[in-house]
Amino acid sequence: MKYSDWLEEVPNSIKSDALWNTQTYRKALFLSELAWHDCEQLLKHPLGKPIAHQLIRSSGSVPANIEEGFGRGFGRDYGRFLRIAIGSARETRGWYFRGRKLIAQEVLNHRLQELDSIIAGLVIISKQQSQKKKPTA
Repeated sequence: MKYSDWLEEVPNSIKSDALWNTQTYRKALFLSELAWHDCEQLLKHPLGKPIAHQLIRSSGSVPANIEEGFGRGFGRDYGRFLRIAIGSARETRGWYFRGRKLIAQEVLNHRLQELDSIIAGLVIISKQQSQKKKPTA
């Protein structure tokens, strides 16, 4: 699936949210879509089934934690959710590696590159948010 094709499928209610302006979030959401398709491939082999279950869970956790943290406002709490998203992205990278024998090499390389980019973006945003002070009432 191409990113441009996927963009057309994303509902306006998601695109109109302020979170959509964050490139790392868009990449994480797209990667979870790609993982869905990759899991369909993994499920065809008995050894791929447990990997697929972990992969879909961890890849979905990345955008989910970005969403939850964003909903709590900016600052340290958001940074905490971003760090959880980093952990999930690293976990997703690990599950892709473990499933490498059942995934085409070019697909694997693409997913790992995307995950490296997502992790790098999350690290930057997380550091920025963690340095912000919590507003006082």
